[in-house]
Amino acid sequence: MFLGLALWFLTPSFAMAHHVLGRPAYSLNEDSNTPPSMQVETQIGDYFVTYMVFPAFPRPGAPGRINLYATRLDDGRPFHGEVTFKVRDDSWFGGREEILGVQSPDDNVYRQGFVFTDAGDYVITAEFESGGEPYVIDFPLRIGDPAPIGPIGLAVGTIVAVLLGVNLAQRRRLLTAKIRKARDEARP
Repeated sequence: MFLGLALWFLTPSFAMAHHVLGRPAYSLNEDSNTPPSMQVETQIGDYFVTYMVFPAFPRPGAPGRINLYATRLDDGRPFHGEVTFKVRDDSWFGGREEILGVQSPDDNVYRQGFVFTDAGDYVITAEFESGGEPYVIDFPLRIGDPAPIGPIGLAVGTIVAVLLGVNLAQRRRLLTAKIRKARDEARP
């Protein structure tokens, strides 16, 4: 009886979950109760900064939004200045930086809209100045589906290809040496 009761509790019950909170999240924004695709809290200088990216899964050609909220560490007062949002490609060789916009606070939140035409990895930079001191926050943003093979996969594939090439070259050299040795031994 105990075994049957234990099996009944340990057996997973049937559950179908197609979407988080029971609904699709591909077009939700900051007005929904579904979490954003990214929410990061960080401390920089005298400020505690929170930023969020909406929708949950940014797509090329679809509008999105970045929300940034900055409060002072010492007294919790929100920052009341302008924040400049910039974007650049997240690549090894950098790329040119473009200004997305300069925003003033709206209910203590800095909201910057964006539309990216190309899928890829980007770096968003939020810059502001307080007390004569510059503050710069960089954060990554992925637009569209990630590439099936990333840089680590490419590096591993290259290493495997080089090792296979070296192995085949060594086998060929060894086989050629064996054939020469057999030929030399067969000669009188």
